[in-house]
Amino acid sequence: MSYEMSTQHATRVGARPFNHSQSQAAEQEYDRLRDLARREAQKRSECLAKSQQAYGNGDGAAAHALSQEGKDHGAKMEQYNKQASEFIFRENNADGRIPGDTIDLHGQFVEEAEDILEERIRYAQAHGQSHLHVIVGRGNHSVNHVQKIKPRVEQVCKELGLQYHTEPNEGRIYVNLAGGAVDMQHANNWGGYQSQQPAYQQPYPGGQQQQGYGYQQPYQPQQQQQHHQQQQYGGQQHGGQGQQDKIEKVVKKFLPRLLNKLLRMLCH
Repeated sequence: MSYEMSTQHATRVGARPFNHSQSQAAEQEYDRLRDLARREAQKRSECLAKSQQAYGNGDGAAAHALSQEGKDHGAKMEQYNKQASEFIFRENNADGRIPGDTIDLHGQFVEEAEDILEERIRYAQAHGQSHLHVIVGRGNHSVNHVQKIKPRVEQVCKELGLQYHTEPNEGRIYVNLAGGAVDMQHANNWGGYQSQQPAYQQPYPGGQQQQGYGYQQPYQPQQQQQHHQQQQYGGQQHGGQGQQDKIEKVVKKFLPRLLNKLLRMLCH
């Protein structure tokens, strides 16, 4: 999925991407990756604009070259945003920082948060978890104090047929994974942030990040695991394989929603 719009209109949970007092180096690394993504998005837009101008002037070869250059910048933009998303997820969801029934979406763009949440829900259900606390932030630092991740989380719950309870003053959403009505005793019984501090390590030269960041993480988003596998075996996916992966991701994402909707229609 492309996060171009999220890069241009950086909507994330709160002004600070971390849920804890983190080292300056960690915050600088996150900001560095997002800034690199924004630069690549700007270069992409400039190339595509020049490509259209060249095409209008009858220079097809230049138009094609500029279009390809724009696509290359777009790919780099997605790569940097992906690295930033994975980095902040590991920092905020480290083992010992939050309870095992919680996922923290601080620092994520809306589309990133949606993908991570859906994967986390599937993981939790597959492992027999009955509920999930989703930290979405209070929106205190958002533009006009309008929360954008919160309604997207609620939308995902509705599409998956899951009951939920929103705690507006706490910036959390309780999701019932077991079916039926929400148990308010569980909804109001959140364990809170933990005190353990993960040890941040400097990234490798060239922006490559080290796996683990000094702690063991029991749950990691699928895209993070794929990223590490790509690093281990020496490359990123390109060409037709990359396109096939994107198509498979879209199918996996939307097919369960459509099936759930059809099932609910048949039941009624």
